[in-house]
Amino acid sequence: MHSGQKRRSNMTDIESLRTELDGQSPRAILKAALARYDHIAISFSGAEDVVLIEMAHKLTDNLKVFTLDTGRLHPQTYEFIERVRKHYGIDIEVLFPDASEVQELVNKKGLFSFFEDGHSECCGIRKVQPLRRKLATVDAWITGQRRDQSPGTRNDVPVVQVDGAFSSQDKTLVKFNPLANWSSKEVWDYIRMSEAPYNTLHEQGFISIGCQPCTRPVLPGQHEREGRWWWEEATHKECGLHAGNLIGKSG
Repeated sequence: MHSGQKRRSNMTDIESLRTELDGQSPRAILKAALARYDHIAISFSGAEDVVLIEMAHKLTDNLKVFTLDTGRLHPQTYEFIERVRKHYGIDIEVLFPDASEVQELVNKKGLFSFFEDGHSECCGIRKVQPLRRKLATVDAWITGQRRDQSPGTRNDVPVVQVDGAFSSQDKTLVKFNPLANWSSKEVWDYIRMSEAPYNTLHEQGFISIGCQPCTRPVLPGQHEREGRWWWEEATHKECGLHAGNLIGKSG
């Protein structure tokens, strides 16, 4: 078979794989994902993704990692990306939005239009379109999504799925979520045990970290997702990277 086509994916195939992998350890899920696909990459931005990198870099010499630079990240996040690159000695592909699309949005609506008309347009330009271009070059991707991460949108995240949001008529894209069954405590226990790098914003009360204008610390007892797009309705907080989580969710 050609590189990247170890096995052609279809819905039945992925459902069978999900049954096989559900309940297995994140490392076992990662190992299966890396063995199954050549053209597969880890989406990196936060603590969960570092756990995946920590596990995966011991499983393959062909680790592919990418991250999205929206142009609005915290300085600490840029420092974090560089620490991860150096710590693991890996290449991290940095994806950027189309400059003309950003320029048109900002010149038309200003720098903070998302506070008035919702974050979907800005996230679409700065995150979703660069991601879509990247995912067109791979057969599968790996994310750090957890089921307990977001009220209303991630409760049913499977360990592996067909990515309905980014698949095309020509290609079925597969998405692996090895940490779906883990809690935040398990993630941080692993980070401490492995001495993996983390974003120093976590020491300032930030849990879920995105762009600087759209992220804030959370108070004790608040859910981690309350620190993201806090001016919007709580159960629909997805930037578009995992838009499939909203399918079937209502008001």
